[in-house]
Amino acid sequence: MFCSLDVLLHCGPPTLANLLYSRPPRSPFVGTKATGMPIKLKVSQGQPVKLNCSLEGMEDPEMLWIKDGAVVQSVDQVYIPVDEEHWIGFLSLKSVDRKDSGKYWCQVETNGKKEESQQVWLIVEGVPYFTVEPEDLSVIPNTPFQLFCAAAGPPEPVTIVWWMGDSKVGRSDVSPSTLNVPGINQSTVFSCEAHNIKGLSSSRTATVKIKALPFPPLNVTVTQITSNNASITWLPGFDGRSPLHSCTVQVAELQEDEVSTEVVPVPSFSQAFPGLKHSTNYSARVQCTNELGSSPFTDWVYFQTMGLAPNSTPQNVHIIQRDSCLILEWETIAPEMHRDNALGYRLEWSQDNITQGEMIVQETRANLTMWNPLRDLTIRVCVLNSAGCGPWSEPLLLTAEDLIGQRQPPYGTSWVPVVLGILTALVTAVALALILLRKRRKETRFGHAFGSVVGGDPVVHFRAVRSFNREGPELIEATLDSIGISDDLKTKLKDVLIQEQQFTLGRMLGKGEFGSVREGQLKLPDGSLQKVAVKMLKADIFTSNDIEEFLREAACMKEFDHPHVTKLIGVSLRNRPKGRLPIPMVILPFMKHGDLHSFLLMSRIGENPFNLPLQTLLKFMIDIASGMEYLSSKNFIHRDLAARNCMLDEYMNVCVADFGLSKKIYSGDYYRQGCASKLPVKWLALESLADNLYTTHSDVWAFGVTMWEIVTRGQTPYAGIENAEIYNYLISGNRLKQPLECLEDVYDLMCRCWHSEPKLRPSFGALKLQLEMILARLSLLSSSQDPLYVNIGKPQEAYRNDPSTDCPFGTLDGDANIAGAAAAAVTSDYRYIMSPLCLGSDAESERHPDAPEGEARSLLYDLEMGPKRC
Repeated sequence: MFCSLDVLLHCGPPTLANLLYSRPPRSPFVGTKATGMPIKLKVSQGQPVKLNCSLEGMEDPEMLWIKDGAVVQSVDQVYIPVDEEHWIGFLSLKSVDRKDSGKYWCQVETNGKKEESQQVWLIVEGVPYFTVEPEDLSVIPNTPFQLFCAAAGPPEPVTIVWWMGDSKVGRSDVSPSTLNVPGINQSTVFSCEAHNIKGLSSSRTATVKIKALPFPPLNVTVTQITSNNASITWLPGFDGRSPLHSCTVQVAELQEDEVSTEVVPVPSFSQAFPGLKHSTNYSARVQCTNELGSSPFTDWVYFQTMGLAPNSTPQNVHIIQRDSCLILEWETIAPEMHRDNALGYRLEWSQDNITQGEMIVQETRANLTMWNPLRDLTIRVCVLNSAGCGPWSEPLLLTAEDLIGQRQPPYGTSWVPVVLGILTALVTAVALALILLRKRRKETRFGHAFGSVVGGDPVVHFRAVRSFNREGPELIEATLDSIGISDDLKTKLKDVLIQEQQFTLGRMLGKGEFGSVREGQLKLPDGSLQKVAVKMLKADIFTSNDIEEFLREAACMKEFDHPHVTKLIGVSLRNRPKGRLPIPMVILPFMKHGDLHSFLLMSRIGENPFNLPLQTLLKFMIDIASGMEYLSSKNFIHRDLAARNCMLDEYMNVCVADFGLSKKIYSGDYYRQGCASKLPVKWLALESLADNLYTTHSDVWAFGVTMWEIVTRGQTPYAGIENAEIYNYLISGNRLKQPLECLEDVYDLMCRCWHSEPKLRPSFGALKLQLEMILARLSLLSSSQDPLYVNIGKPQEAYRNDPSTDCPFGTLDGDANIAGAAAAAVTSDYRYIMSPLCLGSDAESERHPDAPEGEARSLLYDLEMGPKRC
């Protein structure tokens, strides 16, 4: 049976048949049957395809499209009647991709029997896609290594071309391909290109770095020092891009030549040294080893072991009772029996096996206090020096009968305090009565002001009906039970609750739409004062739900313990008049230099600008990455990482802060999306903007923007782009441009943070390591002790961005013409060049006239001549 290309007609009982077309040219007629081998159709990627299915012999059929045995759920399908029992169904595929490849047919059920059309096998062809890409490596200098690359069509075959930097290496190889590199002696980048008759695609760029000897360890410290023991701890330095396998610790006695050496497997970065001599000076140093060798030793760290505790015991311990006190005496220890700087004597007395008190005295005599004369008293004494306490004396027991004479003072002296107390109480009562009477007269004074008229009755009579209190409203006691929070939250905050009387509020440090931050002085248990920062919500804009959220975020901070993460000191509740909820306050450490964003702005456009060396900026980034690595290890998502939410202490260390609280306190840099809460749009990852999804990977994106803020000294990201336009700007493949003075390695890390695929972004641990490696390669700061004000001038030209490299993301807009016609498209994370006019020719046959010899002409040649961007 013959039929047209668009409609297939069958005569007789209900039957199904199918047709397919993509684009002209078209055949005038095609002959098909309902059974037989599937029809194969090859279509280029990105082309539209429409499948037609014709049915005769049914009045209102239920037609289904099937792909590889599963029902197609696409909404681009419709079926229309030609006449009463003749229907045609359409399935439209507007832009086919590889996932659309497969066998298609349509199906209808009649009288319990399924009728199926002939199958169409759709094959989507396009430029190759990568199944294996070259990975970053660290290798030993001048040692052979391999890189791997694989790509697939259709169409096949796919050939692989390797690039080392800007030069081709080796010969074209059919996929999969292995590149054998004999060795390198400096960091080098590699990539591969996959070619077929449709065009080519370029893989990610892999960086192969050179392994080196490790750096010396850091912060070598001697701890737990006793008379014959000490522990050495340290932090590993840069590992030279090769894992450390051991560290060597040496301890030497200063007066001797003998050195004790211990090899410690890592990652345990500590070692105990027993059997040392007491009261002796020692020194210690450490080195660490990787597969290439050992680092230099650290400088010697000096320490002294403690002396031995005394071995003598106080003798002839006895008690002298005098009136209401007990005096304890004992014999003096002979000077030759003292050992290693004796501090004196320690006394301890107890009743009912409970220690009532202890003291240290220099003499052989002491007055005892805080004891109960109705209970037996046990006393003992020892000799004390810097190493500890010597043997205790035999316990001296005084029974209650021995102490009964001390229970009450003599009768002749007991009436004096009683009389004084009575007189004091009487004077106080009289004074209070006079004060109340005076106040009462003032309140009733107007009752006498209007007296009676001469010869008549009083015009106005006034009497104070009741007294009243002119003081402020009664304040309720602010407790965790009075604010209506959950029991679980009460339990978490119980041990960090600080009474309002323990601190005082000072000057305002910051103020926002929802609250404020004020300086405060916290009184510590030993009586000293600590400067703190106190965050509180405004008094008139919150409910009990706000208090619950505010304190729940504080309870989360309570668990943090890291030098680069702000740690909670406590929470407090500010009393308010009866009937009103107390104001919650979060008490945090005081940061001398404020938030990082303001500090960066001051360095650039403040009244007295100052230079921030690149080493200092990298240190800021490493501190933040370290803090975020800790938070991510705790499964904590920050959601609002930015320079404004990082704080600088007095030692220029950066601490990550404002864990969700910043959206309550700050109002800038946020975009209100409909009725949703305010969001830091310019710091949000693509998936957060699109699906309101927040993960550690979205925090990594925000860290990339924060790095950009640091390098630009506080500039606003995406300047000139409205918040509402950010999503479209990013989804089009755009990213923040490379700042003028930004190292290429640092900008490469930013680009990796902004990868459109969240799981392909680096972890905070990897970012921290990469930044430390960049910092290690830079020259050391000058001899100045304050690196903040060292002027290192402009970066060397070698650190400027290389215009011949690119960091691709997303898609490129539009088409570009090459040699008359070439369509460029970018899908996923790869750059593609499709040349439909050369489908049957060698993709490398055309050369750019200005390109180096042997370099294929391509759209990338023109694209990469522009400024460096992601």
